[in-house]
Amino acid sequence: MLWLYNFGIFLYNLVVKSIAPYNSKAKLFNQGRRHLFSVLEEKIPKGQKHVWFHFASLGEFEQGRPVLEKIKALYPHKKIIITFFSPSGYEVRKNYALADGIFYLPLDTASNARRFIEIVNPEIAIFTKYEFWHHYFKILKEKNIPLFLISGIFRPNQMFFKWYGGFYRNMLHCVTWFFVQNQESVHLLQQIGLQNVELSGDTRFDRVYENAEAVKSLPLIEEFISRSPVLLAGSTWPADENLLAQLCLKHPSWKFILAPHEIGLDHIRQIEKQFPSAVRYSALQNSSADSRVLIIDNIGLLSALYQYGTVAYIGGGFGAGIHNTLEAAAFGLPVIFGPRYEKFQEAKDLVARKAAISIHNEQELETAFRHLSSHPALGQIAKDYVKEKKGATEGILKEISKYLN
Repeated sequence: MLWLYNFGIFLYNLVVKSIAPYNSKAKLFNQGRRHLFSVLEEKIPKGQKHVWFHFASLGEFEQGRPVLEKIKALYPHKKIIITFFSPSGYEVRKNYALADGIFYLPLDTASNARRFIEIVNPEIAIFTKYEFWHHYFKILKEKNIPLFLISGIFRPNQMFFKWYGGFYRNMLHCVTWFFVQNQESVHLLQQIGLQNVELSGDTRFDRVYENAEAVKSLPLIEEFISRSPVLLAGSTWPADENLLAQLCLKHPSWKFILAPHEIGLDHIRQIEKQFPSAVRYSALQNSSADSRVLIIDNIGLLSALYQYGTVAYIGGGFGAGIHNTLEAAAFGLPVIFGPRYEKFQEAKDLVARKAAISIHNEQELETAFRHLSSHPALGQIAKDYVKEKKGATEGILKEISKYLN
């Protein structure tokens, strides 16, 4: 199985390089890893111990951020290294102030993993939610470097729990401690002989709660919405935008704010064709006050925008899976999303509490919108849910602190 895994990494690298001239993300992925070890050796002092945080992308960064910031507050002398797998995480957070170094993670080959760990010299390693890399995990275990998985979530259909998944189960045995989101994950890990697991919850609750408590006002947005009710659509994709365009036509008294997941010029222009009267956020200051639709054409604003919403629509549910529902819930917004949400415990919880509705088509979107917009108390249920679930960071730090000198 190892040869197949290694071949998969090789093939992945080959595909990324071949499409880089035509794909902006692949280009960044490739460029970010070029001469990476020279950069690491230049920027990381020899012999310096580090707390190493790895995140797949931006969402996982926000999920692990409360733990990172708490460690920095409790141990200000500790040096922190952050790695990202995806450009969508690295490019947005490459200047994050609390880290002493932020880099792409070299692809998981035996030589890359050994060289990287020797340079970074981690005191502990913390991975968030997922990403299991055979060579990195193996070398961390060989060197007796504690490895923690925080906000982990596991499902029965994953390779770890199949009869043929021994190679992948071996990766899990390299983890010092699992902090997981739900009881199902506890049971699954225990069934394969792993007792080093704790039901700690999801650190994202801490993050979104803190964000909602300390959010700053956005005067341009306030001027745009005036006193109108607002549907705030976050991290949308074309399938979501097609439905929202029809909803917008039916509700002329509402303002619509769309924050697409991809903000490339082609996608923004596509949205503008669907919403002809829309204005871009970058042009908002000089726009007509009559605009009903605002397109957010930058990154990093969405988490603050939810303070102005009445109802939230979260994108991704017609693709690989929905994006972050908790940011909206923390501000007391009831939530609508597409059908693919089964991998997200918080979405299932919000649906069970009637504070979220999953839809499959235009008619169901219209019905869900009318229901949620006419029952404002459901937003308070969403907000109370976030408050009830916060506190994971404290429990995780209690255990991790035992391994920090």
